[in-house]
Amino acid sequence: QSIAQEVMGLLCMILLTLTALVANTVVMVVILKTALLRKFIFVCHLCVVDLLSAIFLMPLGIISSSSCFNRVIYSIAECQALIFLNVCFISASILTISIISVERYYYIVHPMRYEVKMTIRLAVAGVIFIWVKSVLITVLALVGWPQGNGATSASRCTVYWSPGAHKKVFVIIFSIVCFVLPTIIIFAVYCSVYRVARMASLQHASVPAQAAAPRHRSNSVASQMTIITTRNLPLPRLMPERFLGSNKAILTLVLIVGQFLCCWLPFFAFHLHSSVTAGTVGGGHGEMVVTWIAYSSFAINPFFYGLLNRQIREELARLRRSCLNQPLGQELCLSISEASVQENFLQFLQRATSTLETHASCISPSPRNRLDQTKMAFPIPGQVPEESS
Repeated sequence: QSIAQEVMGLLCMILLTLTALVANTVVMVVILKTALLRKFIFVCHLCVVDLLSAIFLMPLGIISSSSCFNRVIYSIAECQALIFLNVCFISASILTISIISVERYYYIVHPMRYEVKMTIRLAVAGVIFIWVKSVLITVLALVGWPQGNGATSASRCTVYWSPGAHKKVFVIIFSIVCFVLPTIIIFAVYCSVYRVARMASLQHASVPAQAAAPRHRSNSVASQMTIITTRNLPLPRLMPERFLGSNKAILTLVLIVGQFLCCWLPFFAFHLHSSVTAGTVGGGHGEMVVTWIAYSSFAINPFFYGLLNRQIREELARLRRSCLNQPLGQELCLSISEASVQENFLQFLQRATSTLETHASCISPSPRNRLDQTKMAFPIPGQVPEESS
């Protein structure tokens, strides 16, 4: 039974590593090959960090965690390099997720301000900030390590190998900076996102009720929304679909926030408990389990932050069809080259909380229809009124 468990554990670790390698590579290549997708700078940076983790960190984690490699010995320099990669990549990945959340918030609530201020220079400054902060935290982890030609087994190469009171200080600072503060930011941002999306959903639902009263036709945004809604949405189907869509939006947000907590809460809780409790020594089966639960985030992130976006999915489908020499088909009526308004995370939620779908524009995607789609951008409650130049 012990051998079977070791084999299953080794297979799971290898499967997670391969998934992280393939998924992050695919999303990163799709973003870099498509000009209109290069605005997803932080998503691409997250894929780069997770890909580096899958190349360097996860294979070393397999050696440290599996009993098949018990005879592997690390020198002090090799163990320090492993700790450096561990803390640095974990910090960079979590900080990038936090910045992605803040970027989405400003893209939704302040879209005009986002388009003006979100420049390449600001994005590069954000990436530099992530790596500088990650390296500083990592240097703090390596303070006080013994010098000389000592060695230890791979399974004991953890931050607790070098004893000292500063390790307790490091774990507390590491947990606050890389888990507590990002968790607060992610909760606050996505609660605000859902509140704005919910208000937009309720305003969408009020449009069919206003359509029942006779009104003079005009070129206003409200009248155009009323015409489209009355033409394409039967009223008896509105309420059940809107109710189910609301649950889909809630489920989407719960999955995004829940995935972050499920991956990183056990990891930081274990290290905090091990550092605070007197006489507790890190390492062993418990640390291996929580470490690989955290490492699973490197394989899950490209799905939640990359493939969840419709633009990336459609471009991936287009590249796959082009590689296989297959026609694109009519199902990609909103392709990257034809889309006049780029989908963001709020629009994904709005499609889940509302039944507003303009199927007519997919049937005849003329330049006139695409221009009308641009003009009929629905006003989002909660946004700051801003004039477009």
